[in-house]
Amino acid sequence: MLLERKYSAISLTFVSLLLYFFFAYFLERTEFSKLLFLWFSLFTTSYFLWKNSKNNFLFLAGVSILFRFVFLFAIPNLSQDFYRFIWDGRMILEGFNPYLSLPETFIEQHKYPINQALDLYQGMGSMNGSHYTNYPPINQLCFFIAAILANKSIIGSAAVMRVIIILADIGIIYFGKKLLENLKIPVQNIFLYALNPFIIIEMTGNLHFEPVMLFFMIWSLYLLHQKKWGWAAILLACSVSVKLIPLLFLPLFYQTFVTKDLKIKGFLRLLAFYTIVITSILLLFLPFYSSELISNYSNSVGLWFRNFEFNASLYYIAREIGYLFRGYNEIAIIGKIIPILTIIFLIGVTFFRKNKSILELITAMLFGLSFYYFTTTTLHPWYVATLIILSIFTKYRFPIIWSMAIILSYQAYSNTPWKENLWFVGLEYVIVYGYLLWELFIKKPTHKIEWEKLL
Repeated sequence: MLLERKYSAISLTFVSLLLYFFFAYFLERTEFSKLLFLWFSLFTTSYFLWKNSKNNFLFLAGVSILFRFVFLFAIPNLSQDFYRFIWDGRMILEGFNPYLSLPETFIEQHKYPINQALDLYQGMGSMNGSHYTNYPPINQLCFFIAAILANKSIIGSAAVMRVIIILADIGIIYFGKKLLENLKIPVQNIFLYALNPFIIIEMTGNLHFEPVMLFFMIWSLYLLHQKKWGWAAILLACSVSVKLIPLLFLPLFYQTFVTKDLKIKGFLRLLAFYTIVITSILLLFLPFYSSELISNYSNSVGLWFRNFEFNASLYYIAREIGYLFRGYNEIAIIGKIIPILTIIFLIGVTFFRKNKSILELITAMLFGLSFYYFTTTTLHPWYVATLIILSIFTKYRFPIIWSMAIILSYQAYSNTPWKENLWFVGLEYVIVYGYLLWELFIKKPTHKIEWEKLL
């Protein structure tokens, strides 16, 4: 039986390697049927690989990393964002502040301030090139490292950034395992993230830097559980300085610090925690500071609420209601309401739900971010990575289902020019909401363990 499992694991690993290889080097984003076949095949092999070897931690950790290295020299085929990453890094290398200039301006003036400027601009597209960069400073540091090590090669730059992302994932496996152990949760849960084809393809394959953000966030939560809240605050600031999303979680820390026994002392600690987080973020932005930085950055971030639409759920319903009663797209109004609704929801969770323990805090983070994603105007697939890593510490698995179903959003790119088919978007959310409702109201626990008693 043991020998049979060993050969089965080797066979599944080999098949997965082949599938990842074809995905990395022989797939175009427009080939939706092939994309679906490879995607669901990889989820199938990954499931059986996890089921077959879930008690062999080192083996699963090893193959998870091995699968990522398949993509090392591939050009991302599902996203163009990496061209802007390379542009920003090379701009810093040449002494420019990436927050103060537009790629479009240089190209229109026939000025090429960096190597391969025209190729990078054409790769990122005019929409990306016409907006100021909104990638925070530690993300920019990653781009800068790629520029230092591969200033004249797009593939070389992509490979450097991949190594950074893979190292971050190794860090997530390490600190994720330690936090799972401390919380007395099965350590194999980490492979719901590490072995997930969505994570491997969207992060390592398509060069999205969520793993770097999540590495700092999981490390921060681990230290917070160890009562080392000062260092936890610094690491949380580092996480925000990769992607801004963890800012949403700040209110949720209230009950973790302010308890019945430590109201005044806890409140002072909370203020100190927030002060360290905000001060650290400001210090990290300091090298890029100028009078135009805040204006350019806020305008760029605001575009996600006022202008962009992709793979939304509740927003699309609100948009249709707007069309019905007003006759035009209400994104300008709805986009302003969404952040307000999210803040109200987070405040409600902060004060009206028990969030004292790390487990309860993580569950609150999961549902707080889910609410934002359910209401947002734009939900790119890679955003779901944060929900996946949070879910492994809870009893909820709807983010795992979402990671599989979200591939349906890529149907939009099979059209020229790209255009969403709302039937596919609707099917995605029927699956996600259906599974979430089943978990919340129907699913019966098969066994009682402390970490499952969270809601």
